[in-house]
Amino acid sequence: MFKTALKLKWIGALLAALAIATGFVALSGWQFGASESEPLVKVDKTEKPVELTKHVDIGVELFGTKADQIVKFTGEFVPGTDRLISDRIDDGHKGVWVVTEFKVDGAKQDAGIIVVRGWQPEATTPSTAPTGELEVTGRLLPNEGPENEHDLRSKTLPSITSAQLANIWDSVLYDGFVSGHQITTVKGQAVDQPGLDPIYVGPQPQEAQINWLNVFYGIEWVVFAGFAIFLWYRMVKDDYHRDLDEIAERAAQARDNGTNNEN
Repeated sequence: MFKTALKLKWIGALLAALAIATGFVALSGWQFGASESEPLVKVDKTEKPVELTKHVDIGVELFGTKADQIVKFTGEFVPGTDRLISDRIDDGHKGVWVVTEFKVDGAKQDAGIIVVRGWQPEATTPSTAPTGELEVTGRLLPNEGPENEHDLRSKTLPSITSAQLANIWDSVLYDGFVSGHQITTVKGQAVDQPGLDPIYVGPQPQEAQINWLNVFYGIEWVVFAGFAIFLWYRMVKDDYHRDLDEIAERAAQARDNGTNNEN
């Protein structure tokens, strides 16, 4: 079969098959490369505080490219808007988060934002929110999923959702909420919040994400490359067997002619 493969037409076909297979392998490499994506926002950007009013707008959904950012803003807490968010862990202990509406200076429609003031171990009335002009620095986070089976008689809410709290507070709110890492006066002095432990929410994991559909396509292109070479092999093999059949047929005709001449 080696001699058959050395025919000029099959050498040309092999070169064509190799070129096609190379193209398929290149496409496979591109698919494998595209299967690994970088985080939407890298940590070196999210950890630099930006002004909330310049980062997001009122009435706009908080997308992944905007969330997880450290933001800062000034304004005042709205008295009487404290709410407790249940089943929050702090240093291995279960407790509640205390969230309060915060009116943001310079926000359109006199909008506020949900600020997590801290954590406490019991679902009891929290300490009063600090008063006066304050500055908050914290991580901007997306809304949590609503809980449909929430007991309305409970003192706590199971999740933080701006749409729900906007109805409770009858106020215009930014989408999402802020974990208050640092709450100070506008002069930078720390404020006292008795009974509340400060919280810190770290950045999202920075591992690259894998898109398995791209991985599948990459494997598929490798299979196509192998099939191109296999197709060339089958055509050469079929040609080789045709040559054998022709040789056998000529040999049979020669025997028949020799028999006839003897008769």
